Amino acid sequence: MSNGRIRNNTLINISLNDNSYDIELSIRKSYIEDWDEYFFTLKQRDGVREIEISSAVKEEASEEFLILTLTLPVEKHLDLQMSKKIWDMYINRRNEEDVLQTRVRSENDYLRFYSIILPEQGKMFYPFTTRNRRLSFYCNDYCLFANVEEAINKGDEIVFSGHLNYPPIFYEKGYEIKKIQMVLTNSLDDEINVIPLEEVNRPDLYEKYSGNELLSRAGFKGAVKINKDTNIERKLFYKFFLVLTYEKDGQVGNIRSNRVRWLKNNIEVQKKVIRTTNGKLKVQIKPTKKSKFLSLQISNYKFKEEIINEAKRKWVKFRRGKFVQKIYKSAFQLLGKLPVKKNLIIFESFHGKQYSDSPRAIYEYIKDKNMGYDMYWSADRRHVSYFEKLDGIKSVRRFSIKWLLIMARAKYWVTNARLPLWLPKPKGTIYLQTWHGTPLKRLAADMEEVHMPGTNTDKYRANFLFEASKWDYLVSPNAYSTKIFKRAFGFQKTMIESGYPRNDFLINSNNEMAIRKVKESCQLPSDKKIILYAPTWRDNQFYSKGKYKFDLQLDFKLLKEEFGNDYIIVLRLHYLVAENLDLTGYEDFVFDLSTHDDIRELYLISDVMITDYSSVFFDYANLKRPMIFFVYDIEDYRDNLRGFYFDFEAKAPGPLVKTTEELIAEVKKIDELGFVPSENIEEFYNKFCYLEDGRASERVVKEVFKS
Repeated sequence: MSNGRIRNNTLINISLNDNSYDIELSIRKSYIEDWDEYFFTLKQRDGVREIEISSAVKEEASEEFLILTLTLPVEKHLDLQMSKKIWDMYINRRNEEDVLQTRVRSENDYLRFYSIILPEQGKMFYPFTTRNRRLSFYCNDYCLFANVEEAINKGDEIVFSGHLNYPPIFYEKGYEIKKIQMVLTNSLDDEINVIPLEEVNRPDLYEKYSGNELLSRAGFKGAVKINKDTNIERKLFYKFFLVLTYEKDGQVGNIRSNRVRWLKNNIEVQKKVIRTTNGKLKVQIKPTKKSKFLSLQISNYKFKEEIINEAKRKWVKFRRGKFVQKIYKSAFQLLGKLPVKKNLIIFESFHGKQYSDSPRAIYEYIKDKNMGYDMYWSADRRHVSYFEKLDGIKSVRRFSIKWLLIMARAKYWVTNARLPLWLPKPKGTIYLQTWHGTPLKRLAADMEEVHMPGTNTDKYRANFLFEASKWDYLVSPNAYSTKIFKRAFGFQKTMIESGYPRNDFLINSNNEMAIRKVKESCQLPSDKKIILYAPTWRDNQFYSKGKYKFDLQLDFKLLKEEFGNDYIIVLRLHYLVAENLDLTGYEDFVFDLSTHDDIRELYLISDVMITDYSSVFFDYANLKRPMIFFVYDIEDYRDNLRGFYFDFEAKAPGPLVKTTEELIAEVKKIDELGFVPSENIEEFYNKFCYLEDGRASERVVKEVFKS
């Protein structure tokens, strides 16, 4: 097995026999034993075709795991031979109530060597491991792949070695391979650097992958020389491509690969500083974060700047390191043994980044009722200035000495997200967890797979359940959520099924005066209707641990052409992905309010909301206004990332669209026909919003702060 250990639902081995794939998978017995049946399919990505693959139990690998064999005869399935289509492999588990589809894992980066030639179609069919480490197959044009297995930064040159797979045309007679070269392009200009490569014999590839003769000479090695006369004004980023030159019938041709990938484990960033005629250069060789493409970065070296940046990195690493954490935890435990201050409450919303959500609603209720509590807000260090501007709000910087003293002595903690795992809860403290949404996507222990950086599925579940064990009270908006929260969080203490305190505002402030006041504070035009776009984040789109990104798929140009006279668009991105956006040219049409104090005010002023799988639509439904679901990636999100708790596609309280054009058509329907709640919407409201009467904060406060 490629990773040396058995994992659930994971490729162990694959072989090719007469255009038929024999596939071995490992499956945990408990993964399938509670289902009536299980079977495997190949599902066309972005399509409806699905092909069932026969399977059988080969052996028991242990008391916990089975080894299954699957057979895929490509020639018998014409659908698989369609031009340029990707097919994803799934395990399907079925019982009387449901069918659950889950992608099959793969850790093997060499699968493309198992290619089948389809000469009549002029195509090749091959398996590959996706970016998210899943098993897929591709029917593609004849193509060239290149991988670097080792790259060493020696300062004035980069030495690398790797292998390629020769496209199937070279299996035919008459082709003569003349040379292979590495081509480098940069980010600033059209300059192309060509690096000659030396051919390397690779008997290991020849023996392992079908004994193909061409693979015996599929290795290469070469070196990139750094030009010391280069005058760099700003950073240069180089991409690597392989070019193969051949001759047939006296004609010379070239084939260029896609970007060269960096395989194996030796993929850490390598930095060197070299002297040039114009000063010093910093040379970095590294893989790209997501796809592990080979990348070269060259920039001017400034000693003072490097020292400052390195000192900052070391300080942050030290501050976040285990030594400081251990001292801080010990101090917290020591202070936690002191008697709690019975009238002290500390609030936190989204890890100290906002004054918002249900913690805010509870805070304002206690404050309005003059209940005599001393209340503080926990503020992330990057958001301290934001809290300091809030009138009458006392805040304390998260993880500061003062924060430690307050947290350790506070009688009550009120938050809507998880606190740090290492933070112990003092014996006398009451921890109120409000959570931050009605669950559509699978949570915690219910998640089949976790794609977030810095963790894995088992670790994520264990950590989540450990954190949830500290909660004394958990707020639930409805009976549906109560059932899920108890199971997904392993929660055994007091559930407060009250409705969400944050939604009291929507019930109590839904009037023209409040709406006008919010529009004025946000400096939005008062004579135009508002479309709120509030999508969620994607677990597998990230820069690094804790830093997620989001790719906007809306065509603002088209939307402005259609609705620019009557509407504006307000963006509210999830707190995990809110980042600066380039809205040049749309300043009078698109307004980014991702950092606005509280999304509840944006609900109030919006005439239409566009979202996807975010739990915001459960809250917005209280206003009984139109919603449209822009779900361009629903198959991937549903099947690969989270999975849904109910039939979202059939029961969503609004139309589902995949393109900007479809979205425009739905908005036009609303303009022409008005908003008429469908049976779906009424059913949805009765199931999820029945407790929202503007008094949820009161119910929570009376339950938790009884004294």
